[in-house]
Amino acid sequence: MKPENYRVTLEFDGTSYSGWQYQNPETPTIQREIMRVLQVIAKKRVVVTGSSRTDAGVHSRGLVANFHLPVRIQPDSLQLAMNALLPRDIRVSTCERAHPKFNARFGACSKTYEYRIFRGRTLSPFDCRWVTHIPQPLDIRAMKRALRHFKGSKDYSSFTSDTEKKNRVRTINRISLKKRGDTLILTVTGPAFLRYMVRNIAGTLIDVGRGKIEAADIPAIFAARDRRRSGRTAPARGLTLQRVDY
Repeated sequence: MKPENYRVTLEFDGTSYSGWQYQNPETPTIQREIMRVLQVIAKKRVVVTGSSRTDAGVHSRGLVANFHLPVRIQPDSLQLAMNALLPRDIRVSTCERAHPKFNARFGACSKTYEYRIFRGRTLSPFDCRWVTHIPQPLDIRAMKRALRHFKGSKDYSSFTSDTEKKNRVRTINRISLKKRGDTLILTVTGPAFLRYMVRNIAGTLIDVGRGKIEAADIPAIFAARDRRRSGRTAPARGLTLQRVDY
């Protein structure tokens, strides 16, 4: 029987994991856990392709993965079986059969990330794994003025620690900063991102809010192509992959 291609959407709390990508049998990663449960179900090693290589500590509400199984299983039954075997901080939220050539990584058109900053005086322990806490004053107007400098296609050398990528030009289709209660939500959408790129954008905007960087200085930071010119990398816990579009 020809292997069946399945597409799943994954939600996970990334706090306890060293990112998405499999590293070795001992290192806890999301991909390792998915491969582990599929090997139990399929009775053989299964290759899993993910839409994004999330970093250690980063969360997901919409990472998409696909894999081919040598056994035919109804998608709802497969979803139940995977969730029964996965740790409680990883869940398969959707499961369906996919076109034989569907590839979660190379078929993706855009990805949307959210970075959350809690500005209240006291951060609840029930929320501390999902946001970055900054109780000090932030100039939100200045942060919003800086957003326009990130739109479009630009060389993001100043906003990544990825030394392996020679081409660091990336496109941001949409970027916004909205206030919801005591939380600031930075939303960034684009077809692809460099390592730490969204977290470095968030860290730079936080420095703009603190008055350490002027919004008008962002173009010069891009032109410098020097990671030392932009803000600190914002903590991983505030970042969530919200959705992947195809």
